[in-house]
Amino acid sequence: MDDLLAILAAGGAALAVSLPLLLMGRRAFPTTAPQQGPFLGGGVPQTHAWQRYHARWYAMTLVFIAFEMEMMFMYPWAVVFVAEGMKAMVEMGMFLAILSLGILYGWREGVFRWQ
Repeated sequence: MDDLLAILAAGGAALAVSLPLLLMGRRAFPTTAPQQGPFLGGGVPQTHAWQRYHARWYAMTLVFIAFEMEMMFMYPWAVVFVAEGMKAMVEMGMFLAILSLGILYGWREGVFRWQ
């Protein structure tokens, strides 16, 4: 209970100090029109930020995530493989087989063909 009170007191102190400083800064130094524009990133955008992407990017993203998941599980697996032995090898084989099915499906759907 004492820890919770300490956390709440620290949070309250942080708000009590930061909120007035934030409000004073906005009132003392208002932003001008050039400051509200893009900074070092080019000009004004031509399209809306929520413009839809082409559907082929969605499928390519799923394949990318599949490869990333493979790498995410391969690194800890290398450590577990030393302790578990053949059992870990069979489990990784099943994982890669399922992942390969997803990649073959993407290949069949034409994800890797660019036009």
